[in-house]
Amino acid sequence: MSSSSSLERTINKVISQAEADFITQIDSSFQESLKNLAASRTKLEAEYNRILEGARKQGDNLKRQIVGSSRLSARNRQLVLIESAVNDTFEKAKTILASSNKENSYRLLMRKILKDSVMMIDSDQVIVECNKNDIDLVKEAISDNFNDNNKMKIKVSDHPLNAIGGIRLTSADGSMTFDNTLDSRIERLKPLIRKNIAQMLRGEV
Repeated sequence: MSSSSSLERTINKVISQAEADFITQIDSSFQESLKNLAASRTKLEAEYNRILEGARKQGDNLKRQIVGSSRLSARNRQLVLIESAVNDTFEKAKTILASSNKENSYRLLMRKILKDSVMMIDSDQVIVECNKNDIDLVKEAISDNFNDNNKMKIKVSDHPLNAIGGIRLTSADGSMTFDNTLDSRIERLKPLIRKNIAQMLRGEV
């Protein structure tokens, strides 16, 4: 019996030691798992924050693109509106001017245009071009203003000019030309009128 009890105690001791070792291993594995989980959680949180930050930046960029695109689109629409308004203004002006060649104010304007153009060309012999409706008016202006000037020779061209009014003056040798038609004068006013319309649309005028 003594021998059997001794064996039993030995077996119990081995089992107890094995249990203790097993519990220690389990505890160690559990602690290691907790550490790994904590490390993984930190990495996941960092990755999560990185993804959120990337999404936020992407959202900000997209917002800026949308705002920029909207502003550009609005700017383009404004430019189209301005150009349309300018063109409408000029077409109305041309219509009015084309029907005013019989008025006394137009007669006075033509005389002034002729004088100014002759001064700009600065030549003793010039050729005047005008539309077919203004030929008699131009001849009258030449007769009234330059008939007494023996040095100045002004000839009216036989070829009518395709313009709503005004004249185009060319030196006899063809080296100098001054376009003083109403069409060209209107074109020279376009930038100023375009600027004024833009200011009106922006509420500056």
